[in-house]
Amino acid sequence: MTVSTPKAMAAEDSSRGHRRERRRSFGTHWYAWAMVAPVLAVMLVLIGWPLARGVYLSLTDATEANIGRTIGVNVIPSTYEFVGLDNYLRILTSGVFWDKLVWTVVWTVVCVALHYGIGLGLAVMLNRRLRFRSVYRVLLILPWAVPAFVAAFIWRYLYNSDYGVINGFLKMAGLSGVGWLDDPTTAKIAVIAVNVWLGVPFMMVALLGGLQSIPADLYEAAEVDGASPWQRFWAITMPGLRQVSTTVVLLGTIWTFNMFPIIFLVTRGGPGSETEILVTYAFREAFTGIRNYSGSAAWGVIILIMLVVLAVGYRRTLRNQGDPW
Repeated sequence: MTVSTPKAMAAEDSSRGHRRERRRSFGTHWYAWAMVAPVLAVMLVLIGWPLARGVYLSLTDATEANIGRTIGVNVIPSTYEFVGLDNYLRILTSGVFWDKLVWTVVWTVVCVALHYGIGLGLAVMLNRRLRFRSVYRVLLILPWAVPAFVAAFIWRYLYNSDYGVINGFLKMAGLSGVGWLDDPTTAKIAVIAVNVWLGVPFMMVALLGGLQSIPADLYEAAEVDGASPWQRFWAITMPGLRQVSTTVVLLGTIWTFNMFPIIFLVTRGGPGSETEILVTYAFREAFTGIRNYSGSAAWGVIILIMLVVLAVGYRRTLRNQGDPW
């Protein structure tokens, strides 16, 4: 005969309560669940299956040479084998990974900081009453409307050493042209400039919406109390933008960390591989030379894990600071 302890009985009652709550929720909101179900199915097919396949390949030695394929009527079976965590160990113990990680972190931090700083400055400016404010808003949002690959090709032409517009202006001013994409330092500055040009409008629009949600009465009361513009900015504006800022900074970090088209289309990762970030290097592993599918998949899983850890840690830090987000 089994004797239930009060703790076990309480746990069982709690479990029953959760089941009843789920049944009640499904019965009440069945229409919403029915609307969401097709989206979940599509996500499982387009995201879940490729992700699971990628994780599996990262644990094998699959390459272009040993993966299965069909040539005409001939079916060549796969001969790759399960190797466990060998791919991860090889990546994490290589100097290439840490070099790319350092540059990726620098690229992300600099770009997001400039996105936020410039976007906040423009948002504060456009939140005031000034002539032609609507025109300024449209002009500043235009870079966001341009597809990233189109912007990358335009900027690559602008940076061209021989025929680029930027060097053309320098020569008109009596200065010598610069090989923007030929030197590692100038190439890194060039791709950062392109990404900042593309990313600032999003930050500006999001922060402008946050500014317009702050009650004007707070500024009027602070002004009556004798607070300077700088004091009003730090005491009212920044706290009022806290929730918007945390969201856009996290999104901007994830997007910039994985900003493939700018690096790949502007510099091709060059000169050499100096401007390669993690995601572009993973792409090269899979689609250049003897295609290393398992290595590329392992790089992708490592990138995913880093971003998940970053997002979870970021949210936990904010929650510990009292932010409901």
